[in-house]
Amino acid sequence: MISAIKTELKLRKAEIKEPLETIYFGGGTPSILTNEELNSILKLIESLFEIENKPEITLEANPDDLTLSKIKELKQTPINRFSIGIQSFYDEDLQFMNRAHDANQAERSIKTAQDFGFENITIDLIYGTPTTTTQMWKNNIEKTIALGIPHVSAYALTIEPKTVLNHKINKGDLPNVDEALQQEQFNILVEELGKNDFVHYEISNFGKEGFFSKHNSNYWVGKNYVGIGPSAHSFDGKSRAWNVSNNTKYIQALNQKNIPNEVEILTEKDQINELTMIGLRTIFGIDFNDFKTKFSSVLIDEWLKQATPFLNDGKLILKDNKIYLNSNYRFFADGIASELFII
Repeated sequence: MISAIKTELKLRKAEIKEPLETIYFGGGTPSILTNEELNSILKLIESLFEIENKPEITLEANPDDLTLSKIKELKQTPINRFSIGIQSFYDEDLQFMNRAHDANQAERSIKTAQDFGFENITIDLIYGTPTTTTQMWKNNIEKTIALGIPHVSAYALTIEPKTVLNHKINKGDLPNVDEALQQEQFNILVEELGKNDFVHYEISNFGKEGFFSKHNSNYWVGKNYVGIGPSAHSFDGKSRAWNVSNNTKYIQALNQKNIPNEVEILTEKDQINELTMIGLRTIFGIDFNDFKTKFSSVLIDEWLKQATPFLNDGKLILKDNKIYLNSNYRFFADGIASELFII
């Protein structure tokens, strides 16, 4: 797999024309990689591409992987940011979500990383599960604040088809998602983190000044990115590409020096819909000057016609030639964006 990833990096060198601002080890569980493996990939990236001074280099990790010895090892790599899949500080929540770690491991992984000087840490939290009472959710937020974590990504529980959770809910063994409870817990999240100097800069993301995710922020302002590895996605402004998800097929293709991906060319409508979706999810909004340079006047007129009712009733706000989502409607961002899509 490491060899295949390196081959893909070499084959796709021409796709990256600007200095790299961020490098993100995500997807499955990259924390299982050894220092030697991580450093070999990073050295190849350094040899192939121009890299900005002090890039953000993130490693996704599960709490049970971040042992004392593992974190000590990672301190010897260029990794400077952790994204830790905490999900909850309660064992009953973690058992419901079928997580491998427990609440003690969750807290210990954060404290150990901090002890070794890793300040730039983001954690994932899940709200709206049948096991998470409102008081438990408040306690999760209080624990996050008390631990001095500077960035939080929080997501409402969603039930995907053909999963164990979906099967148990359909059988009646577990209650279904309570959307009213999810909205209540979302509002608590926004209020409590806001009181503690977190900026709600994207619907699911909260960061203190200086700790916004540079990597994800680039997604949300429509910058290009290249994804390497099985299932990885890429975007160049006018097309999307995604690699095959099967590990064996991925490796076989790269052994033959073939990039195992599918490419979708985005129509002008696809592009304006994409920028609408990501723009309304962030505090950066939709830059109308950008729209004017990228899209035809006919398409912009059609978009404005659909947006006008939302501007008139205050769900959308126009300021300095940018359109923002009214913060009171953040929980409904995706639904509002979909109403603006041009079909």
